[in-house]
Amino acid sequence: MLGITDLSTYLVGLVLIILLPGPNSLYVLSAAARRGVRDGYAAAAGVWTGDAVLMTLSAAGVASLLKTNDVAFGIVKFAGATYLGWLAFTMLRAAVGMWRSRRTVAEVAADAADAAAPAPAQTAERPYRRALVISLLNPKAILFFVAFFVQFVDPAYAHPALSFVVLGTLAQIASVAYLSALIFFGTRLAAAFRRRRALSAGATSAVGAVFLGFAVKLSFATT
Repeated sequence: MLGITDLSTYLVGLVLIILLPGPNSLYVLSAAARRGVRDGYAAAAGVWTGDAVLMTLSAAGVASLLKTNDVAFGIVKFAGATYLGWLAFTMLRAAVGMWRSRRTVAEVAADAADAAAPAPAQTAERPYRRALVISLLNPKAILFFVAFFVQFVDPAYAHPALSFVVLGTLAQIASVAYLSALIFFGTRLAAAFRRRRALSAGATSAVGAVFLGFAVKLSFATT
């Protein structure tokens, strides 16, 4: 159907892959917990945009270029690792601020967002842009899309681009459902975070540590 082979296997694999925690979903959960449903969906929209771009690049053959060109892969890899490391640093610094002061979670989170902003004049976190950057600076995601998708595209089909569109649309639908669940779960955490400084600091520290782990893992990734 539409050049897609073994659709049921693709759907099962897609669900399992989406459920694996990664920097994208973790940031969406963090944004929703700290800033509410609106910013949670802004971050999710950044992820969906980034995924759409990566799917398009994969279909266009950019993934193959990164896979065969060590220099190009290295540039994207270390750019992504550096950005994730910087996010980890700002989150860990925010956690220390929560422990040492009596300020509210919102005030400390705003300070962390200001520190991470690329321009001094910015005072808002801009979850959409941050999630988009996290999504795009991930060469392993590009390689995943091409490696996963091509297994289910019939090479004899006359319109392979249509097959990629259908597979990508299914992936986005699954992502919308999953991230929406994370967003509404995150808002439930928000009230507890505002009441309990220790819980906020602990959760922020955990997220920062996980992002640091992602940065280290990505820096050692190979094609």
